Amino acid sequence: MTKIALGECHPFEAASRRFLYLIPSAAVFALDDTSGAVVDALSAGNHSVEELVEHLSQRFEASDVETCLAELAGARAVIPEPSRHPEVSTDAQARIIPLTAIPLSTLVVNVTNKCNLSCAYCYEYGEDKITEPTAGGMPTLMSEETARESVDFMFRSSGSLPVVRLTFFGGETLLNFSVLEKTIPYARARAAKEGKRVEFSLTTNGTLLQPEIIEFLADNDVGVTISIDGPREMQDKFRVFHDGRGSYDVVAPKVRELLRRHRSRPIGARVTLTSGVLDIGRIYRHLTEEIGFWEVGFAPVTTSPERAHAIGETGFDSMLSQFRELGQDFLNAALDGRHHGFSNVRDTIEELHKGASKALPCGAGLGLMGVATNGDVALCHRFAGSEDHKLGTVHDGVNHDTQRTFLETHHIDQKTDCQTCWARPLCAGGCYHEAYTRYGTTEAPNLHYCDWIRGWTESCLEIYGEIAIRNPAFLRQFDTNGVESTVKDDTLKNEVPNGSFHAD
Repeated sequence: MTKIALGECHPFEAASRRFLYLIPSAAVFALDDTSGAVVDALSAGNHSVEELVEHLSQRFEASDVETCLAELAGARAVIPEPSRHPEVSTDAQARIIPLTAIPLSTLVVNVTNKCNLSCAYCYEYGEDKITEPTAGGMPTLMSEETARESVDFMFRSSGSLPVVRLTFFGGETLLNFSVLEKTIPYARARAAKEGKRVEFSLTTNGTLLQPEIIEFLADNDVGVTISIDGPREMQDKFRVFHDGRGSYDVVAPKVRELLRRHRSRPIGARVTLTSGVLDIGRIYRHLTEEIGFWEVGFAPVTTSPERAHAIGETGFDSMLSQFRELGQDFLNAALDGRHHGFSNVRDTIEELHKGASKALPCGAGLGLMGVATNGDVALCHRFAGSEDHKLGTVHDGVNHDTQRTFLETHHIDQKTDCQTCWARPLCAGGCYHEAYTRYGTTEAPNLHYCDWIRGWTESCLEIYGEIAIRNPAFLRQFDTNGVESTVKDDTLKNEVPNGSFHAD
């Protein structure tokens, strides 16, 4: 008799229910009594269908077990027993999405590679950057002509997408505000000509937010992210001017004025966590309650482990504990139908709801690219100016052979360390730039993050399960075209409509 086995999945509990996170499909499956009994039986050993029916006959009707098995098989929660013959290969064949099918949706334009702050942890001045405006190097400021060419490149590369996103970055982006002033109307005119819509955003440290700049951003519906690390003593630890002065007292009043005037788009804060700036709850409360940010996202510093501000193992443990605490606040708000601005959990919940199963860790080099001040096109904004990670130029376009080679060599199937990790659908090995900084190659998985990633993903699964059972209406904000949810529950019959995204 052909035997079946439990497929690749990760069990968790939420809302007094048992769930499976199904790794191949990235679906979340809520177990009823029958499916739970089947999973328990297969966890103890492989069985044939007939053996399972017999094993569970004292508790369940045969037809119920068979129906349950069919549903579990359809979700790949149960699979045929893997072959034990060594000559039969079980290796997954590397998969890659055809490049012609992936249009460019987001272009990050580094309008300057210089900054008026001197943040000790800034990656802009890493070894892989070309920072000096010498022959063959990068100009300090992007020219208006190069910015226009970047816009043209974006539209040429966007395919049939109805919406494209243009993000301005730096250095300190507003050091080249004059180019923004001219580029935004040019891009809007190009979008009208193409029959598309263009959305604008930028990241800034907030020090140069003069009234006329704030008016421009508000009038042009430009999304703004402020790089800020929290209360004065935390902000001034690393985010300092070149003469060593702290930046908090300069930034805070300007940000408050931005928030008062710019109401058309939510304004977010982006916090860099370091060994010396790790009080996550206090940072969050200060930025949302005292400053007024709509949302706050946290990211551990990207740096060599030898640097004093690098987060060590105990720091990651503390970060996970604090993330979980703030995640519980998010859950309480979601169950009440209230907004909560912890974007780290919100982003992960959205990915879980949409069934994200990533072949690559992010859109870098695929649907997202970065442009250096001289017009070179790189994997993303973090690699803008790096000759080793150049894909082409805005004038000549992308070298698709280079792009294809990069995507094939960085596919999750090529990362041996990731093959047995249950969290790989959301992680896919982690950030290329982080890997390059830590290990000297973009191909390495971020092994120093693994325990943290698994711990945080587990917490987000639990939060998602609680919301899906107790307030599924909250998840409808993530729906796409009303497609069936990735949460399957044969007992509750309360599937939340949503979209599915499978990048494999």
